[in-house]
Amino acid sequence: MSMVDITAKPEVYREAKAIGHIQLRKETIELIKKGKVSKGDPLYTAKIAGILAAKNTSSLIPLCHPIPLSNVNLNVEIVNDSIITVEADVKTKAQTGVEMEALTAVTTALLTIWDMVKQYEKDRDGQYPYTCIKDIRVTRKVKRPQLNE
Repeated sequence: MSMVDITAKPEVYREAKAIGHIQLRKETIELIKKGKVSKGDPLYTAKIAGILAAKNTSSLIPLCHPIPLSNVNLNVEIVNDSIITVEADVKTKAQTGVEMEALTAVTTALLTIWDMVKQYEKDRDGQYPYTCIKDIRVTRKVKRPQLNE
């Protein structure tokens, strides 16, 4: 087992976008909208968590190359009365792509939301019958020798 050898690959502009969703109870979404989640603002905290996760991807995913990120942007949005969507856009100039960083950012942001609202999501038995993280995927991948092309 070893990392993929990227020694001979040139550094080029790379970008990856990823998306994912978390389904929550309508009552939980209302608490978020009203700013009444006891742990604080899950949407803002998810953005910070996602950025930190992207920056630390190579420490989390075995054999993933550490790469310098030039930009990480997260958009966290309530899209309806039961779904929050997280989108990540990650950029670099490196020898390998940033798909794993974008996916890690989205996943960590979604997990952060879950952690911050889990007390409101549990049923009588302490289970999570409604809460669901879903549809995490890469939506776009860019590789260009120069930014102006």
